Amino acid sequence: MEPKESISASIVQKNEIAKVVLMPGDPLRAKALAEKYLTDTVCFNDTRNMLGYTGTYKGRRISVMGHGMGVPSIGIYSQELYSQFGVECIIRIGSAGGLDDDVNAKDVVIAEAASSNSNYGNAYGIPGQLAACADYDMLKAAADSAEEKKIPVKIGKVYTSDFFYYPQKGINEKLRDFGHLCVEMETAGLYWTACANHKKALSILSISDHLFKPVALTAEERQNSFTDMMEIALETAWKFSE
Repeated sequence: MEPKESISASIVQKNEIAKVVLMPGDPLRAKALAEKYLTDTVCFNDTRNMLGYTGTYKGRRISVMGHGMGVPSIGIYSQELYSQFGVECIIRIGSAGGLDDDVNAKDVVIAEAASSNSNYGNAYGIPGQLAACADYDMLKAAADSAEEKKIPVKIGKVYTSDFFYYPQKGINEKLRDFGHLCVEMETAGLYWTACANHKKALSILSISDHLFKPVALTAEERQNSFTDMMEIALETAWKFSE
């Protein structure tokens, strides 16, 4: 079943969207990022209030657009960006809950791969599990950008869950035991969609709370702490943009 309203339902021309798109979950965060970091900014999408903007960063065109919550939501928007609007690279920038003991609030995590309880990847017809992995060139570019800006990052696997409130006990302990750095709700969906479209994707996350430590950022702290994540993402996007 095709979605009745998404990007393609609005009047958007291909050249209005850059080859590289940054995607936070919250469309208002997309708006704030565009206003703070981009110049000559144009809004290309407001259907369902899923705001999208294209502007210039250090002389190159970059777009930013919200993707909503969960794998199905990011799956719709990333699929349309890749297949209908000529987008080559998508970078998810979002929040996550820490799992690993060495991960703390405000840390930046770059997801090299994502385990998941979502059935979304099964639709591609690969026997067994379709691996949800980042594009290596983008991952290396992000790690290099972080080093250039002297921002410490942690690189490893994350867990993408369809549940924000998981109904079973003991799952988070098992995820931690298997080496997942954090848990969130979209990365695997983006990586699967990129793989199916032969495009590039990366997920850069900022830890907003921890499932085993009594820490949680306020809304204001979350907004401020996301600066490191966004600057790494922008520098990475710049390296792949025109």
